[in-house]
Amino acid sequence: MNINTLIEQRISCNYFAAEQTVSNAQVAELIRLATLAPSAYNSQNWRFVAVRSAAAKARLLQHAYGQDKVQQAAVTFIVCGRLAPHAELHATLQATVDAGIFDAGLQATMVHYATEGYGNNPQLQRDEAIRSASLAAMTLMLAAEGMGLASCPMIGFDAAAVAQEFGLGADDIPVMLLPVGVAASGNWPQKPRKPVAAVLEMV
Repeated sequence: MNINTLIEQRISCNYFAAEQTVSNAQVAELIRLATLAPSAYNSQNWRFVAVRSAAAKARLLQHAYGQDKVQQAAVTFIVCGRLAPHAELHATLQATVDAGIFDAGLQATMVHYATEGYGNNPQLQRDEAIRSASLAAMTLMLAAEGMGLASCPMIGFDAAAVAQEFGLGADDIPVMLLPVGVAASGNWPQKPRKPVAAVLEMV
């Protein structure tokens, strides 16, 4: 399907068909596509927890202010950005060196500048974690749309409680919850957007 069509038909889905499921293979494919999103230095500083079982959904619900879509959706992803991307960057970039895209010299240079930039800057680390996770989440939403699935990014949850409940690491920042599944009836259509002229400045 044309990418424009996917973007134009996507909605934020509040009502999911609880009887509809997704397979392990579909979950894995959604994440494979999500990880094709860009990230600074190609650090890929994201992590995803796929909440699928009834028991796990019940655990998540109590920290999502009772929003039932986390139970009704086939899967709800906890989309995390990771702090300290420079710490693992050398290992992350090794696959790019092995593929012959660039050499070890450039790898070392990128690690150097990333370490200088992020090493003593926790705010930049957090900003980067949120940026990377958000780019991956949007890619995941479009991937879901392409598979005939609906999604809904959620910021309404207790991030600290979710991190504790699901054993996230100290470097994992829960950026959003992302329910994915088959849409039920009663959802709003895509809501109108501001006109382009109101948000675009050409210079």
